Amino acid sequence: MIIALDGMGGDHAPGKIIDGALESLATFTDIHIHIFGDEKVMAPYLKEHDRLKVIHCTEIIEPDDEPVRAIRRKKDASMVRMAQAVKDGEADACVSAGNTGALMAAGLFIVGRIDGIERPALAPTLPTVDGQGFVMLDLGANADAKPSHLGQYAVMGSIYAEKVRGISNPRIGLLNIGTEEGKGNELTKAAFDVLKEAPINFIGNVEARDLLMGVADVVVTDGFTGNMVLKTIEGTALGFFTMLKEVYTTSLKTKVSAALVKKELGGLKKTMDYSEYGGAGLFGLNAPVIKAHGSSNANAIFNAIRQTRTMVEHDVSRTIQETIGKGQIE
Repeated sequence: MIIALDGMGGDHAPGKIIDGALESLATFTDIHIHIFGDEKVMAPYLKEHDRLKVIHCTEIIEPDDEPVRAIRRKKDASMVRMAQAVKDGEADACVSAGNTGALMAAGLFIVGRIDGIERPALAPTLPTVDGQGFVMLDLGANADAKPSHLGQYAVMGSIYAEKVRGISNPRIGLLNIGTEEGKGNELTKAAFDVLKEAPINFIGNVEARDLLMGVADVVVTDGFTGNMVLKTIEGTALGFFTMLKEVYTTSLKTKVSAALVKKELGGLKKTMDYSEYGGAGLFGLNAPVIKAHGSSNANAIFNAIRQTRTMVEHDVSRTIQETIGKGQIE
């Protein structure tokens, strides 16, 4: 199995990207990693390994580059070359912590969309209080959606939850403003009917306040709503830990208390850490394309590669293609 890795994408590239790659190679003996990027820039961090191949690239897609234009003009960019390797069959999947929009464009225009998929969806695994996490899609690949799109998202999320996350008969919920059937806007009302007929374990509407409590294994919504939910969760977690830190540093008494519960607080932070769950999969493409968080450290890259390996191992893209190809989502 060959995984293509963008060595130049992300806030901590290339050092942390390479560290995560080397950790992955040490853990998984059945993978090869082809890392794309500027050889001179990456050289100080690289270690010789018989399953690590470096492909030199002369260009980088920057965080503020316009996605589609960058993909079309920067043909020798690490992200473009990585996606092209997947299209050409030189790699089985790819991972990048770089520009999200550019990676989605590279996935759509280079790797290509599965026949029958109307819109690919961005699907990270988000944390829950019990540490199990849940898959949510779409979180920003498409601002608008039709009921049929949400139906396809539900099928793709269900396959991923079962094949990659190992959840038998995963519970699929539709994000809405109430749990009762008939709630919501025109999109969610129509989508409810679509999901009832889909080949999934649809449990009905779920509310945003219950997401972190593990109300469903997969939560489906449109990209506009999903992206706002994602950023609200991230912002709330950041704000909570910031306030907690302030409380524990206000006096000698609270500092002593903090020292006593340091290990437990570390465990809580790890439970809520996105990097423990891997990256966000761009579902609906001909091969796995994984978007790691822009601020990914080595652990986050390792988990994104672990996630990618599992997707390839279980042939998730082919399973999605076969299921969607049966024409059960309309």
